[in-house]
Amino acid sequence: MQSARRRVSREGGGVDGELADLEQEKRAAAVAAADLVEDGMLVGLGTGTTVAYLLPELGRRHLDISCVATSPATEVLARREGIVVGPFEGVARLDIAIDGADQVDPSGWLIKGGGGAHTREKIVAAAADRFVVIVSSNKLVPRLAPPVPLELMAFGLDATLRSLPHVVLRQAPVTPDGGVLADYHGEVDDPGQLAARFSDTVGIVAHGLFPPAMVSRVLAGRAGHVDTLEF
Repeated sequence: MQSARRRVSREGGGVDGELADLEQEKRAAAVAAADLVEDGMLVGLGTGTTVAYLLPELGRRHLDISCVATSPATEVLARREGIVVGPFEGVARLDIAIDGADQVDPSGWLIKGGGGAHTREKIVAAAADRFVVIVSSNKLVPRLAPPVPLELMAFGLDATLRSLPHVVLRQAPVTPDGGVLADYHGEVDDPGQLAARFSDTVGIVAHGLFPPAMVSRVLAGRAGHVDTLEF
């Protein structure tokens, strides 16, 4: 895998790791992503704290767009901002999808799903012509580390878990699609091999490893400025 090509790098001072600074970075990345959305677009909206900054920005611009949401929570928040959100039915493709990530490695692999929406997030990202990831700088990591979120079928759950070492069920409600959330706590030495292993395991609905080929751009906030990474 090739490392990311950094197109824009403007650092306005050190990031001290305090919560307020990270929230500012999230907002900066979200605002930069909102600037990519134009009238007439079909837009996929992700889930999470960084996307929560995107929605007011899109609402403020009063764009003529139609959206699909990856979670009921995002749908509620988007409509509160006056954004048109419809079901993901009768829609074969999206112009752009925008979402956060839990981790981004130098080659563009992502871990997503801390909020449990990774199955729908992956479907929406795959349907989009451009998948744009928005993160604060602390989400850029030298290598991916556990946990990796999983969504499992409830049917035959014990049999599925028997074939999955290092997987722990999450104390969380079932997903909107009836899946059971879990987390893999083993090593993530080779994301591609691990992703293939998960994809080949019967009973796993979806895993939280997103490949670089799916990612168009990562917008990483840095103390109010934004780095743009392409893979």
